Amino acid sequence: MSRRVTAAVLLAVTGLLAACGGGEPAAKAVAAAGRPVYGGTLTYLEHQPPSCLYLPAAGFYPNGGLLNQLTDKLTWQNPETLAIEPWIATTWEVNKDATEYTFHLRDGVTFSDGSPLDASAVAANFDVYGKGSTELKLPPAEFVNNYERSEVVDARTVRFFFDKPSPGFLQGTSVIGAGLVSKKTISLPYEQQCQLKNVVGSGPFTVANQIVDKQIDLKARKDYNWAPPSSKHQGRAYLDEIKIIVTPEDNVRVGALTSGQADFVRYVQAYDEQTVKSAGFTLYAEPTRGVNNGLYLRPSNSILSDVKVRKALQKGTNVKEVVDTLFTPSYPVATSVLSHLAQGYTDLSKELVFDLDQANTLLDEAGWKRGADGVREKDGKMLELGVFVSLPQPLSKQTLELVAQQWAKLGVKLEVRPGDAGTLAVDIKNAEKTAVSHSMVGRADQDVIKSHFHSENRDVILSEDEQLDRLLEEQSALADVARRNEKVAEIQRYVVEQGYAIPLFEEPQVYGGAPTVHGVSFEAVGRPSFYSVWKS
Repeated sequence: MSRRVTAAVLLAVTGLLAACGGGEPAAKAVAAAGRPVYGGTLTYLEHQPPSCLYLPAAGFYPNGGLLNQLTDKLTWQNPETLAIEPWIATTWEVNKDATEYTFHLRDGVTFSDGSPLDASAVAANFDVYGKGSTELKLPPAEFVNNYERSEVVDARTVRFFFDKPSPGFLQGTSVIGAGLVSKKTISLPYEQQCQLKNVVGSGPFTVANQIVDKQIDLKARKDYNWAPPSSKHQGRAYLDEIKIIVTPEDNVRVGALTSGQADFVRYVQAYDEQTVKSAGFTLYAEPTRGVNNGLYLRPSNSILSDVKVRKALQKGTNVKEVVDTLFTPSYPVATSVLSHLAQGYTDLSKELVFDLDQANTLLDEAGWKRGADGVREKDGKMLELGVFVSLPQPLSKQTLELVAQQWAKLGVKLEVRPGDAGTLAVDIKNAEKTAVSHSMVGRADQDVIKSHFHSENRDVILSEDEQLDRLLEEQSALADVARRNEKVAEIQRYVVEQGYAIPLFEEPQVYGGAPTVHGVSFEAVGRPSFYSVWKS
């Protein structure tokens, strides 16, 4: 982007921020001795607009900074210990084989429309999350496995039954997709639940105004009084308002932050980290504890159907060069399919060593010979693969272009296509047209690996591998934690051995905050909560 265009965009955003009151004092009184004060507006710049807000489908990170303020969950996962703690549920019991869960609820909790958050509302939510609804076109949630039914025992007690063990369910009640919404919201069809105006939660903020794809204004709910018991802050939020402004340009977000026009920004790129820190602002690099940022190879592609080709690409990708060239220490080099902070992680760094000679040997053995232009050919077909830039992934275009340069040394042509291409929605589901996917997923539970790879979940590799599906289903139904972690380790090894994955780095969520912003917290996978935020 040219300096002239950048300046014009910055002026436009500055005008919007000024109209929003960005930069106003947080409170009439300055905080004394570091004690929180009530009042003020937090101006939060988001890289992308939110997508569909139907909770089970709302894992997209731009949704998190919004939905975490609007909805509560049955439980809270402590981001430091990963222990599951009370929230809307005060206590719970789980039977020995994890097929029956009983939750006891807080009294007096209401949704923002005044309706009660009671056992019948919780049951209505999880009946949809567990089963989906064909009539309403609602897909089930990937964080719920083997769901059978709910039972409302009384107004403050709800019980859930599973037809097979579902050990990940308790943690699943704490994730972003398990946010509780009113019975009116959960009864709407998919397209309506996607819309912000229909999301009625019990959280500390409500929606005051929305300019679609540009800005969302939230206001504090004055009667909110049911934060997790472990929260030092109880009662209403400290802030009066949050203004979420969509600001796609990286330099504009950072410029607005360091000039005092914004208070908090998401998606600080690696090349902007030093700018933020040098200006005296706080950098937050929060881990996502799930399946690592990586390239995922689709075996149903006619070229990648050969495991030797997949393994060659795995061996021929210099991951350290990618990270050293484009990223910072906030992005640790991946040593497995899962982050080293993930549940069930196993170190596979020895299996993921860069070896250009071995990569070339594997391609030779697979029958791919270099042509006059250096690109390998076999049976008259060029070794050419396609991949789309993944807009949610940090520096996806630059990453893919560098990998394409590395693969060119192998005689492989990687076509990097724009992430906003008109054909993306269709072609990305076609392994022949899109042989490689650049993606990741965060969740602090063993089931994250099932979410990423299973043919009925995100299915990143467009899997036809029945053995992989079976392994994923087995781990999701093991009630014993040690055995479950062993199975997750087995899955990681299998995915690497089959050449389905080229793990790149452990992806953080990187934020910048003004020194006047205090009390920001993050859930276990890096989405922010502004409930306890105050401004000095």
